[in-house]
This record gives sequence, structure tokens and C-alpha cells, in this order.
Amino acid sequence: MSSFSNPHYMYLFDLKSGKKKLAYGKSPEDALKILSYRLSQEEMEQIISDSYQRIRQRDLQKYIDNLG
Repeated sequence: MSSFSNPHYMYLFDLKSGKKKLAYGKSPEDALKILSYRLSQEEMEQIISDSYQRIRQRDLQKYIDNLG
């Protein structure tokens, strides 16, 4: 199966600290689920799950300074 039939996107989720957390998935919900595999419960609680922005990979450089 081609990877183009199931596209994935990059999402920037707002954190309570004012920074952003980068995630990758088919949807914002999928991206959060993937993040939960590698972050602690405390780190997940800092993410504002309904405040996100979908970005292109080529635009990632614009957001590097905001990542937390």
C-alpha cells in the first residue's frame, strides 16, 4: 500500500507555557495519541489539545524557536 493513500500531517500544539509541541499523525487526535507513547503524563497535561495548527514540513524552520 502506498504511503500517499494514508497521508500524515505535522501539527503544532500549544502548551500551557506558551511554547509549542510538534506532533505527527493522520489527524490531530492521532498525533496526540502518538505523542502519548513517548511523553510522560505530566508532559501530556501541558498540551492544550484543542489548540493546534497544521503545518507543512518545509515550513518547520519558521517554528523552531517556539518549540518546547
